Amino acid sequence: MLDDRKLAILRAIVTDYVSSQEPVGSKAIVERHSLNVSPATVRNDMAVLEDEGYITQPHTSAGRIPTDKGYRLFVDRLAAVKPLTLAEKRAITTFLSGALDVDDVVRRTVALLAQVTRQVAIVQYPVLTTSTIRHVEIVRLGPDRGLAMVVTSTGSIEQRPILLGDVDDADLALVRARLVELLLGASPREAVERLATFADALPPTLGPLAATVTAAALEMVSADASTRVVVGGVPNLTRFGDQFETTVKPVLEALEEQVVLLRLLGETSTPNDVTVRIGHENPYAPLQSTSVVASAYGADSDVWATLGIVGPTRMDYPSTIASVRAVARYVGRFLAEG
Repeated sequence: MLDDRKLAILRAIVTDYVSSQEPVGSKAIVERHSLNVSPATVRNDMAVLEDEGYITQPHTSAGRIPTDKGYRLFVDRLAAVKPLTLAEKRAITTFLSGALDVDDVVRRTVALLAQVTRQVAIVQYPVLTTSTIRHVEIVRLGPDRGLAMVVTSTGSIEQRPILLGDVDDADLALVRARLVELLLGASPREAVERLATFADALPPTLGPLAATVTAAALEMVSADASTRVVVGGVPNLTRFGDQFETTVKPVLEALEEQVVLLRLLGETSTPNDVTVRIGHENPYAPLQSTSVVASAYGADSDVWATLGIVGPTRMDYPSTIASVRAVARYVGRFLAEG
């Protein structure tokens, strides 16, 4: 068990290393931090920290840098998460205001998260279990082609092209009216059940069109948003060009795999509950030189999805945790009120 002074020295090493990107020596700690101890005392404490695996010496006669274990203890012992400034809070609310639908909210959220953290941001599409179907439409695009569309109460829009065959406008209106009758106000799960009876109230001559519309509608109402993620802030990786093989390349490769990204975000049971996985705690081996800071978002105790960032273990954890938590809170509130 580390005493308060050793914890303060570890905190100083983490803070200075994140800021300077250079190994931290005992003299620098004494000069920059008010610990009221001599460099010799700091060196002795640093030796203990190194023996216990919290810091390491990358080169002979160099200062020390934190290990994954050191970062973990630093994060676990954070007395307080750095509060956001009024300007940062205002920027978040302004960035999300005016969003048109769920797609727009997700796009804005991933751009915002990448901007405020200066890391690669990942946002999972929300699964809003309380959503209902608000609008259904079938429009003719040509003599034998049309477009089916479903809009939910959360602003999600799904559309599919369909072949109309040889039907006139009156038949098309009949099919549309039947679709509206079944789906309007239904939840996605209810819609799937009701579509089983779609063709029952239509003339047999409209059987082929009914089958086409049923297939398209089933695709739209059962689309699994939970497997969709959006990534932003990839250019932020250029700041870590000196770590291409260990940090940049593995992140770029992971961004191509949606399943990997979902595993990185993990599962959080409570909205706004931030989880931090550092280095070797990550389930995806190639990214074990990075850290992931993630939070669920939703309303009250309902979790809709997860968002977060991935970056080097050498990151500003207090600010990053605060930013991820704030963005999760605001996007959850925005969707709940929308």
